[in-house]
Amino acid sequence: MNEKTEEKTPVHIKMKVGNVEFEISCREDQVKDIIDKILSSIASQTSLRAAAAETTAPSAKAETCRGVVERLWREGWFSVPRSLDDVHKEMTRIGYHYDRTAVAHVLLDLVRDGILTREGKAKRYLYAQKRPPAPQ
Repeated sequence: MNEKTEEKTPVHIKMKVGNVEFEISCREDQVKDIIDKILSSIASQTSLRAAAAETTAPSAKAETCRGVVERLWREGWFSVPRSLDDVHKEMTRIGYHYDRTAVAHVLLDLVRDGILTREGKAKRYLYAQKRPPAPQ
């Protein structure tokens, strides 16, 4: 009769896995199955959250100032002459916050590389595409 009494005595377990805490009470012969089910449930919830975070998070790819200006050029944004102020405002609008001086240096480099052309007087230059981007 002593064995039957031990089987009926519940086992109490408190566990914490990551940020999930749980407490169970069960018979000793049920412990493994119950813990396996709990861990499986936690694992599937964790992978669902990770997948959701991957699909909703914007790509965290850092772009250089030159990379952003070249992207504008590839998109045809420079098909109309633009001032330094126009370029700086557009970069800010799309989420890139570079110093105006850095933008001015990139524009000058692109003029020197033959990608953009520059017209006008100092402090009032207008930049336009000298050659269209290669088709992709």
